[in-house]
Amino acid sequence: MAVTDAAIDRIKQMIISGELRPGDRLPKEADLAERLGLSRNSLREAVRALALINVLDVRQGDGTYVTSLQPNLLLDAMSFVVDFHRDDTVLQFLEVRRILEPAATAMAALHMSDEDVEALREILSGVPDEPSVEELVANDLRFHQHIAAGSGNAVLCSLIESLSGPTTRARIWRGLTQEGANEKTREQHAAICDAIAARQPEVARAWATVHVAGVEEWLRSAL
Repeated sequence: MAVTDAAIDRIKQMIISGELRPGDRLPKEADLAERLGLSRNSLREAVRALALINVLDVRQGDGTYVTSLQPNLLLDAMSFVVDFHRDDTVLQFLEVRRILEPAATAMAALHMSDEDVEALREILSGVPDEPSVEELVANDLRFHQHIAAGSGNAVLCSLIESLSGPTTRARIWRGLTQEGANEKTREQHAAICDAIAARQPEVARAWATVHVAGVEEWLRSAL
């Protein structure tokens, strides 16, 4: 394993130094192994590991390429790990959401275009007259993803999307068991949207904090 780690580190250094750039094709396996002083087996294991975390893209019959290295691609690996969360860590995910989402919402109030704001309103109006809890939660996820994307920060957006999954069941549970939860969610969404449309970042931040903290506090008391 130590030899594979060393191979991973050497390829990583080639990318960090700019010797290999996004979209570049790696040299042939035999040439690269000789150049790095590695066995071909070690190099193969390193390439396989870096492909799993979306740093490299192995194209059968074509070669191995450095990916775009965009945040959403690299952080996709975190989403995979996050899926292994236990129920007793959901509160911790909500705590992190309470830190990140209000910041993203404030940024969205400054960066979202008028067209983006209109699209946000369309998401809100897309809820059926008598929605199920699952439909409301799906709409809630779209709403928050759109705001995160509107923050203008791709890393922040990817982090928030990665953290959304583990809290989905808690949102559904709240909608099924807490009286008035669904109406409250819709009211808070409207307030967040209005603050973004009015270009009031601190008001948007405050409403987003109230919104996420409401789920967190409900779950804390329920547990």
